[in-house]
Amino acid sequence: MSTHPGFRSLQSEIDNEELTFRGTVPAWLEGTLIRNGPGLFDIDGTRVSHWFDGLAMLRRYKFIDGNISYSNRFLRTDAHADAAEGRLTGQFGTDTRGWRRLIEPLRSGLPTPTDNANVHVAQIDQEYVALTEAPRRVSFDLDTLQTQDEFEFADDLTEHLTAAHLVDDQRQRELVGFATQFGRVPKYHVYRIPYGSRTRERLTSVEARGPAYMHDCSVTDEHIVLVEVPLIISVLQALNPFTEGIQDLFNWEPERGMRLLVIRRDTGELVADPVVDSAFVFHHINAYLDNNTVVLDLVEYADNRVLDAMQMQQLDTITSNPTPDGTPVRYRINTTDESVERVSLSEVGMELPRITQADVSGRHRYTYAQLTHRDGGNGLVKLDCDTGETREWWEAGVYLEEPVPIRHPEATEDDDGVVIAPALDTEQDRTDLLLFDASTLDIQARAPLPHSEPFGFHGRFFST
Repeated sequence: MSTHPGFRSLQSEIDNEELTFRGTVPAWLEGTLIRNGPGLFDIDGTRVSHWFDGLAMLRRYKFIDGNISYSNRFLRTDAHADAAEGRLTGQFGTDTRGWRRLIEPLRSGLPTPTDNANVHVAQIDQEYVALTEAPRRVSFDLDTLQTQDEFEFADDLTEHLTAAHLVDDQRQRELVGFATQFGRVPKYHVYRIPYGSRTRERLTSVEARGPAYMHDCSVTDEHIVLVEVPLIISVLQALNPFTEGIQDLFNWEPERGMRLLVIRRDTGELVADPVVDSAFVFHHINAYLDNNTVVLDLVEYADNRVLDAMQMQQLDTITSNPTPDGTPVRYRINTTDESVERVSLSEVGMELPRITQADVSGRHRYTYAQLTHRDGGNGLVKLDCDTGETREWWEAGVYLEEPVPIRHPEATEDDDGVVIAPALDTEQDRTDLLLFDASTLDIQARAPLPHSEPFGFHGRFFST
């Protein structure tokens, strides 16, 4: 079994290299795309067990004056230092600390959380911060990607797991997230972070069932929406020193159903708490308010098998794609009587959905996502959430990563702009940065990178 190039360890780091590209980069596109994700999977002869366990590596794509420059750099974290000494520590599904695992819970009650912040990035109080689901964050320099310090909030909010996605609501100039607290009565703490602040202002705490694994959330102008899937975390198992990672704590309990929590942003009041048929959700598309109805768009799976499909032993092949397809669905949640209507937006398999930043918390029409239902590659899909119509781009042997749509600053149409995404060509063993026309999905520019990149997770575009 050969190792898929998307899950092959990268050793090299590039510093601000100008890219040669075919096509045209629009002059209005100025800013920096920072992407985060695993970059190193093999440590001292040991391969990580799960994709989520690779060591965090930042990628920087800077756009200025119609040109593109590229950098990549590993975060210099405690996890990175442990790996340099041949240990994998505090990960999603991999842990090689051996006897050390017996000692740490005795000292603290729970294992030390990892600082391998390999999921996402955000700007918090003028700092650029790498995020993961563990309650440790790492700041970095936007220009050099050099690791700075462990980022600390100026509050004492208790958290054992936290949101890897902070929703950036430019309309209300704040970030929104949640933190999970274990205990006899587990809770979800829902908070806001005003722009320019490093204090999480707790809006409310909601009693959890379980608690459950949650990766993402959504906001409307008036609400915050959490989706509690029936993937339950065993807190008692977390105290077991032989637990390899958080995945060992999960129990799939579909009989619980899936809980949709709708919380007012101004008062913290839980205004709707319906339970619908069970499903599994990683990523939200967006939410908005339609009179007294919260419209919530998600990418949904029938169950949690997608997590098991991301074990490295299944991913380490170039001949097949074992992961199930997620599909986009819409929930209409009536905040008056808590009735719920569910409709399928499309049968097209997709993941890593993104909308333009300007549409977050408001009504959106288009979402762009990784197209996952093709054999021998991942493409790009543009979904019209109003009509269900889709437009697709796909090339054999090419694996597109998370697409980031950026609207033209003087746009007159919702899809006037570009979509940026790295794409791994397995036949050429090369990663290209692709710029698509957001309306047609025609390629406007193709920029080969100086090395082939392993697959990353999420990124954010920071305008100049």
